[in-house]
Amino acid sequence: MNRYLLPLGVFAGLVLLLGVGLSLNPREVPSPLIGKPAPSFELPQLHDPQQNFAPAQMKGQVWVLNVWASWCAACRDEHPVLADFARTGATPLYGLNYKDRRDDAIAWLKRYGDPYAASVVDADGRIGIDYGVYGVPETYVIDKQGVIRYKRIGPVTPALLKEKIVPLIAELNRG
Repeated sequence: MNRYLLPLGVFAGLVLLLGVGLSLNPREVPSPLIGKPAPSFELPQLHDPQQNFAPAQMKGQVWVLNVWASWCAACRDEHPVLADFARTGATPLYGLNYKDRRDDAIAWLKRYGDPYAASVVDADGRIGIDYGVYGVPETYVIDKQGVIRYKRIGPVTPALLKEKIVPLIAELNRG
């Protein structure tokens, strides 16, 4: 009898682990950066390379950083959602233009609209590496102390904004 219980118990444990794994959202990859200070950088702005932007400039404000590129098809799908979000004025939205050509990025924003307070150029992807970017688009919510509170891999959707991002921003602004 005991000879059959051990394999049955192992099998039941594997089924349980598989069930838990299948219930997870692959877009919500746990990031080691959640709860840690956003990596520092100072990069030239896309539209005005003489002006730099650094996360330190945002201390005291909740803000959103969206990693995007003109060559990214999913970014095009996400773009109207970000434009609607930016129009609400809920919090500043900044762009990190990732591994892109400046002319292509500017033309893309001109064609689809520019929801960003500013976009900075990460031409070689070094800052993306610091942020643990898996691919574009990715979106980060950063609190008043400069700590990453949320990371989204993949396009932001209207439902995600309504159910998770906007409530988180409101909570962070209250606190």
